[in-house]
Amino acid sequence: MDALVEIYHSSLTAMVAVGALMLVQLLVVDVIGIKRKHTPGAPVTADHEDALFRVTRTVANMNESIAAFVLLLVYCILSGADASYTAIAAWVYFGSRLAYAACYYADVRTLRSVVFGVSLLALGGLLVVGLVT
Repeated sequence: MDALVEIYHSSLTAMVAVGALMLVQLLVVDVIGIKRKHTPGAPVTADHEDALFRVTRTVANMNESIAAFVLLLVYCILSGADASYTAIAAWVYFGSRLAYAACYYADVRTLRSVVFGVSLLALGGLLVVGLVT
């Protein structure tokens, strides 16, 4: 087990960074919701001009892809995939998710879509790296 941790240290660090990013996004939603006196569990009105909607959608979108990221990363590790390529794909995923959140918070729609596409490519990269071992 120690050998796997050593070999895939960078990839595992990327997974921790993704978890930390998710935690920060949850805290941002909570802080904005508290400041707006939003009732927990009540629906958020779909309005891209509303910061609460945008931060809520950022978390929801992360929820939609984080399981694929974790499963593909674990698959790469357990299949003995190339550690360098696995780490590159994992860090690209993290960077694109960070950029996605920043774009969604700032309501920069076109760039947000581009970095979302990059995050999907990173997931595809993890799949390919895992399959070619």
